[in-house]
Amino acid sequence: GLARAKSVPTKTYSNEVVTLWYRPPDVLLGSSEYSTQIDMWGVGCIFFEMASGRPLFPGSTVEDELHLIFRLLGTPSQETWPGVSSNDEFKNYNFPKYKPQPLINHAPRLDSEGIELITKFLQYESKKRISAEEAMKHVYFRSLGPRIHTLPES
Repeated sequence: GLARAKSVPTKTYSNEVVTLWYRPPDVLLGSSEYSTQIDMWGVGCIFFEMASGRPLFPGSTVEDELHLIFRLLGTPSQETWPGVSSNDEFKNYNFPKYKPQPLINHAPRLDSEGIELITKFLQYESKKRISAEEAMKHVYFRSLGPRIHTLPES
């Protein structure tokens, strides 16, 4: 993953260290401030891929990747992602104003808890993304039984 370890403080690294399809929009738009929340976007993309059998955002370029994200989740605004309108990369692309689409239309095999979990992974603001610990406690995983919570750390 992009983040180095679960207890390492936020650091600055290159913004090209994650496979394009799993890169969060903040990194695609040039952010080099990384924490474990950066990886949680990718977890959400992989979770969707496991549930649907296809990648969520299979972009071929950074601009294409952002278009795919915005077409599904809606083009971010100051209300949905404070600070995005002052991001130079975001301004340079001049994206159309896409409206958010219902995730259930793209992952019909997931129940409402699964859709809720993906939504918590795919937050524009990295600090609003669900943590790995919170995700493991999410109601979606209750059907997997108690063994899922006793998996070894390594």
